[in-house]
Parts: sequence; C-alpha cells; structure tokens
Amino acid sequence: MKKYSLLFVSLGIAFFILSITLIQCTKAADAKPSESAKESDDPVLAAAKKMLEEGKQTFRFETFGDEVYWTDALQLNKAIAGEKNGGVGPGLSPKAALAAGLKVDMDVIPADVAAAIKAGKVNLDDPAVTLTLLQLNAVIGVKGTFDDKKNLMAIGITCASCHSTVDDAFLPGIGHRLDGWPNRDLNVGAIVSMAPNLKPLTDALGVDVATVKKVLASWGPGKFDALLNLDGKAFRPDGKSAATLIPEAFGHAGHTLHTWTGGWGDITYWNAYVANLELYGQGNFYDERFNDAKKYPVAAKAGFGNKRSSPDMVTGKLAALQFYQLSLVAPKPPADSFNKDAALRGMSVFNGKAKCASCHVPPLFTEPGWNAHKASDIGIDDFQASRSPDGTYVTQGLAGLWTHMKGGFYHDGRFATLMDVVNHYNTFMKLNLSDAEKNDLIEYLKSL
Repeated sequence: MKKYSLLFVSLGIAFFILSITLIQCTKAADAKPSESAKESDDPVLAAAKKMLEEGKQTFRFETFGDEVYWTDALQLNKAIAGEKNGGVGPGLSPKAALAAGLKVDMDVIPADVAAAIKAGKVNLDDPAVTLTLLQLNAVIGVKGTFDDKKNLMAIGITCASCHSTVDDAFLPGIGHRLDGWPNRDLNVGAIVSMAPNLKPLTDALGVDVATVKKVLASWGPGKFDALLNLDGKAFRPDGKSAATLIPEAFGHAGHTLHTWTGGWGDITYWNAYVANLELYGQGNFYDERFNDAKKYPVAAKAGFGNKRSSPDMVTGKLAALQFYQLSLVAPKPPADSFNKDAALRGMSVFNGKAKCASCHVPPLFTEPGWNAHKASDIGIDDFQASRSPDGTYVTQGLAGLWTHMKGGFYHDGRFATLMDVVNHYNTFMKLNLSDAEKNDLIEYLKSL
C-alpha cells in the first residue's frame, strides 16, 4: 500500500511539473513579438514606416529646389530680410508675417525665446526676429538658407505653407502643427507682391507690374489661383477673382479626384504639378494637354507640357509624399461643436430626403469611381470647371468639414455659410426641406 502511495505522489509531482512546462510554452507561443521584431520580420511594415517618415519630412520641409524661383528670380529673400539686414525695403516683421497668415511652429522655439515672447520682451515689429525664426525652421512652409554671418541667402517654399496651420496654443498664429489643414489665413498674393522682381510673372502673363499686383491683391486670405499660370484667366466674367479657396490635404484616402475641378488626376499628379509648376521646383513633369495653346496659352508658351530639369529634385519624392498625405485622416470635431441629437436626425435627412448621400457616399463622403460632375448637375456656373481638362467639378469629401469653414464653401467661397449651401440645393433640387430638417442636416455636416 505504501508503494502505491509513493507512486501516486511521484506521478502527481510529474504531472504538476509537466503542467507548468506546458503553461510556460503556451505563454511563450502566445506572446507577441516586440515592435522592432515585427518590423524586421515584415518588410512591408518596415517600408511603410520609412515612407511615412520620409513623406512627412517632404511635406513639411522639402522645397524641391524652388529657391531658384523664389530667390534667384523673384528675390523674395531680400524683401523678407529688409534693408537693415542686407535686403531691400522695410523687411517682413513677425507681426506682418502673422497678419499675412504665415504660421509658426511653437515646438521648435527654445524655451527662453518662448518665455521672452510671452513676456513681451521680443520686438515683433523687427524683421530681424523673423530671420531668427527662419533660422530655427519655425516658420511653417518657409525654409531659409543662411550664410556664416547669418545673412538670409535664399528662401524656399514647401507644401506645408498652404496645407498646414497651427492650433494657436501659444499665441494666435503660433502653436502646434496641424498637417493637412488648409491655411485659410494665408494671403499668398500679398506675400508674392512683396518680391522686388515681378518680371518673371509679367513676362509669363504678358502684362505690366501694376496688373500683376492687381491680380495678386484680388486673391485675399485663404485663396490662390493654381491655374493662372496655365490659362492667364485672372478674373471671372463677372469681374470677381478667379482664385479658389486653399483646400484641405487630409481625408482623401480612397478618393479618385481631390482637387476642386476634374480631369487633373490623383494626389500624386497634383503633387507633381504643384512641385514643378506652382512652387517652380526643379524636376520633370509631363502633360501634353498643356500644349493646347488655345485652352492653356500661358502653359503652352512656357513649355509646361514637357518640363525637364537636371538634377530632378521632385520625382524621387512623390511616392513617399503621396503615402504621407493618404495617411492624414480627417480630424474629428470637438464634442461640444455640434448638437448630437440634431446630428443624429440630420444623418437621416442626409441619407434620405436631402439626397446628399447619392453623391457624398459614406464613409468616403464622395463618390467611389470618377467623382466629378458637370456644372449643370449642381446648379452653378461652369467658369472654374471650364478651366479644367474635362470641364467638371469634383464631388468634395465632407469629412473634417468643421476645420475649413473660414472663407465660405464651394471652390470660390460663394456660399458664406452651410445654410446657404443647403438652401441652394433645396431650391435647385426641389427637396422641400423644412427649416427643422435643414438645421438638423447642418448639425450632421458639422459632426463629420
């Protein structure tokens, strides 16, 4: 009997040890590998991380060699520096720069400088302070190059100048970066007008300096005419500026077209277009449609249909730039910025009676496929659409709409409020929406 007892005890101990061993093996098998291990084992994940970082750097800081235009041609660096700092004229003070809509990244300002600004010990009327901010790489979308004596030798422009802003966490115009948000405060025309030499623009457009300045002044904050350098149409038939609102650069993953008008191509086409033909970077660009001297006389004269530069400082950046932009999701609105109950009712109106979802298909809030329409489909004139290759307007994505309400709605801001937009469609499409339904629909749009 004693023998059997000892045997059972031994078996019990052996079973206990085996159980512990099995549990430890199971835990080891279930344990997730570290992030670095996963990346080393998964080349796709590693490549995605690399492209994301490269794209962010390109979006924020890459000038594509456009200093050749903004510095060598327009001499904008001299106007920014001012006569007292080796340039010309009064110079650009921080106060004037902020008034023109330029933004400052607070996260790169040293603590002592930030404290001095807060205490009012920094002269924001002094252009020398602007030069200091440029040396810190703190002016979003503007890159300065300095010599050993801290003289501003060159100025370059990046994607972020138009398609980023800040949260004003430090002061108005100074805060944390918000990549992809449209800078609806940026007065591009006023900044370009500062340039001492506008001859490149007068030569391209075939007009005098006074006319160029009149065109630039007509844009105003948050607007830019990205097609002026193609067709030279500075004003609409009704005399209003042909400039359009600066669009957001977030929330476009899954969208075929993302600009105001159709036929241009996807994100990477537009990046190549802007880098080469708007920022005047040094790269290659091809679009034979620009050889049409009747539709695009300025572009045809300049040879924009087949632009070649050596070295090419654009093409190698396009893939990562597109990857980063597609990663920029539309920001969610603050919880207290809309009425939740009304928004829930408004969703039913959006998807039903108002017929919004027939074009702004959730969750893309634009159409899958070729997301563009003729002007007659949306009840407006075709001036801006006619400047595009296929004569259409793009169905705009609505996600993050709350971030770009400044400046109005539609491509040119013609509708000052969301109610104006709703009233337009209510009349044009004969929707017969009640006032309550309109208000609920607006709350839903604000919630996207």
